Amino acid sequence: MQGNKGHITDTGIVGLSLAALVAVWAGAAWLMADPTVLPTPLTVVQIMWDQTLSGTLPYHLAATLSRVLGAFFLAMAIGTVLGITLGLSPRLNRWANPWVVVFLNVPALVVIVLCYLWLGLNELAALVAVSVNKTAMVVVMLREGTQNLNRPIGEMAQVFRMRRLTVLRHVILPQLAPYISASARNGLAVIWKIVLVVEFLGRGNGVGFQIHMYFQLFETGYVMAYSLSFVTVMLVIEYAILVPFDGRTRRPLPAKTGTAQA
Repeated sequence: MQGNKGHITDTGIVGLSLAALVAVWAGAAWLMADPTVLPTPLTVVQIMWDQTLSGTLPYHLAATLSRVLGAFFLAMAIGTVLGITLGLSPRLNRWANPWVVVFLNVPALVVIVLCYLWLGLNELAALVAVSVNKTAMVVVMLREGTQNLNRPIGEMAQVFRMRRLTVLRHVILPQLAPYISASARNGLAVIWKIVLVVEFLGRGNGVGFQIHMYFQLFETGYVMAYSLSFVTVMLVIEYAILVPFDGRTRRPLPAKTGTAQA
């Protein structure tokens, strides 16, 4: 019951916090008194509703979401493998670390432009550009997590001559779960922003494409409507999937019955 009450309380806090943000927005729009500069929340919601009924918003939202999820899973898969590998091999890490630093500090805009120049204005270039920008961040986080693994547990696995896949599944990955969770939460926040830039510069659909079009038309309300629509999707993913997963990864392991009785 206490867990349910705590969950309800947390949900209430999130709702009140978002309501306060909307109230600040409404107050600023009222003080501005110029809907062409800062439209009211009601105006933006009305635009979102009209665009949804016409089918335009769902179409572009789905295009952006597919790019975000594709780049996210690709970056997480590659970054996790590389991060664990570098964390387990100090020698390889010394050689690869300059590469990681370079990719970590190359501006996202440069990577996007180069991918478009090298691969063309297509979906492959967009996916590669977003994935490259995120992979280095995943590598750093997973490498740090691997370097902080519980060494006695690893030594015990060696004593019992456990297979590598078994060690990875039952020894390494459970300890890395918090780092994977943090990478995922940070990754989604970064990736969808990069995807919008990718669409802004060189795609023919998506939320970023729509923002670019309405920016050229000086339609602030439509720009905010499309931005808010994807922020809403990210909030749903955050609180419906990532927060519960993060809570499970940080939950302490239950004590063994024999230990408790002792």
